[in-house]
Amino acid sequence: MQRYNVPEMSCGHCVSTIEAAVKKVDPNAVISADLAGHQVTVQTQIDADRIADAIHSAGYQNEPLAG
Repeated sequence: MQRYNVPEMSCGHCVSTIEAAVKKVDPNAVISADLAGHQVTVQTQIDADRIADAIHSAGYQNEPLAG
């Protein structure tokens, strides 16, 4: 499981955009978002850097979190 801090994520549209970007990299990824905490959790076998790049390409700065 990978977690990312996404400070600019503030609404449902943001979540949908991030989910779509991650699903392009891994259609089988399981994604959950915590809007209040500005965090995205992704269950995937894809490398964390590729997921972070996908989130960034969707227009959102992000930082992988430990654990």
